[in-house]
Amino acid sequence: MSLKAFHIFFISLSSLLSFGVAAWTIFLKNDALLGIVFIILAFFLIVYGVRFLVQQKNVSFL
Repeated sequence: MSLKAFHIFFISLSSLLSFGVAAWTIFLKNDALLGIVFIILAFFLIVYGVRFLVQQKNVSFL
């Protein structure tokens, strides 16, 4: 697995985990502010991942 593939995998996993923590804090802990912070973090991670893919489009996944 290349560094590019691992980076995309790690960013995807981090954004999914961030959405999960946001749902957990909103629904189970009743802390809407912290949930909103994690949702914003997840969107920033998605934007970062897309920008990384655009920047590294000439680098192969192998």
